[in-house]
Amino acid sequence: MGMAFPAHAEPGDPEKGRATYRTACASCHAITDDATIFGPHLKGVFGRPAGKVPDYAYSPAMVAAGEGGLVWDEAALSAFLSKPSKLVPGTKMRFFGFWFQSEIDNVIAYLKANP
Repeated sequence: MGMAFPAHAEPGDPEKGRATYRTACASCHAITDDATIFGPHLKGVFGRPAGKVPDYAYSPAMVAAGEGGLVWDEAALSAFLSKPSKLVPGTKMRFFGFWFQSEIDNVIAYLKANP
């Protein structure tokens, strides 16, 4: 059973996304290599089922979300980055979400620019 999200097609700015990523994400998530810091790496996140980075101890909720069909695409990442605990109740990610859709769009653009 796949999860459906509303399509969101606003183009983001990868340079602004890089700055936001550095301040809000980089202390926990690597993007250029397969290193696990505090959270799983985000290298190659697009198209990856949730809860599937080897050697990372995901919450049971994130594993279940992946097994239930959650795959990281723009819409899923947008929903997660706006409020992680709403998309995956029980996630152990301790980030409450970005306040502005523009921040989300920019971070997604940065992630896409760094596959």
